[in-house]
Amino acid sequence: MEELTTVFKALSDETRLRIIKLLEQGELCVCDITAALDMVQPKVSFHLSTLKEAGLIKDRKQGKWIHYSLNEKDLFRRMLILSACERMQDGTISGDRKRLNSFLGDKEQSGKVVDLKPKSRCCG
Repeated sequence: MEELTTVFKALSDETRLRIIKLLEQGELCVCDITAALDMVQPKVSFHLSTLKEAGLIKDRKQGKWIHYSLNEKDLFRRMLILSACERMQDGTISGDRKRLNSFLGDKEQSGKVVDLKPKSRCCG
């Protein structure tokens, strides 16, 4: 029962639903998600941790950066993710997708390294 509660709590937050909707398109680095949501990295990392704890997403470390994707191994969780994404209007996250596409375009143009803040580098 605790596992089920954890999953539904993870899905009860709009920011986490936005993250899931972004990951529906494929794997993203934490810096990509931060740019798309226009939020600070610690806040995004908190939400990613909640989703991971619920088994809804998985991560892959590459150097010092972590890349996230939907966890599609568990059929129950997969169906919940699909149901949530299906019910979310694309307009709800259109701003997120615009920011993400802009960020990814800038990343690609600059050799896959983007200055986020002084002395801070994004993955490539």
